[in-house]
Amino acid sequence: MTAHDICADIAALLHPVPVPADSEQDDDWGPPASVWEEREEEARQLRLSWEEGGTDPLLATLAGLRAQRLRLEADMRLLIAYGRRFVYPRPYKLIDLAEAAGMSISGVRTAYDSDEIDQAAGILGRSPAPAAETAAEPGGGNGQPAPAT
Repeated sequence: MTAHDICADIAALLHPVPVPADSEQDDDWGPPASVWEEREEEARQLRLSWEEGGTDPLLATLAGLRAQRLRLEADMRLLIAYGRRFVYPRPYKLIDLAEAAGMSISGVRTAYDSDEIDQAAGILGRSPAPAAETAAEPGGGNGQPAPAT
């Protein structure tokens, strides 16, 4: 059985070598040096954490990716709140936000709450549009709120 360097394996999985777009380029093509540099740096950092701190490289990488995913989800909620409550007089349609975010319409509708609205207001230095103004979808016609789409 061959022992593998778990740190190098994780780095290879996170920084795969791109495949040439044209199969005729196989002979002349070489992966960009940046890919190898990123791999080596990732593996070096993982080894260092493992050797000095006893941190398991796979578990630490998974935990780091989870934290990154949670930050990205928080950013998405903040941007959805912005699109629905701070873009006035025509907030973004639920369907458009849902498609862009890869969510359902009901997911977009419930993705944010007062925490995200308050955070956006603090960052932007202005209040959101009144909720009654943003509840109506553009194109509702007679001034009545259109059904949420």
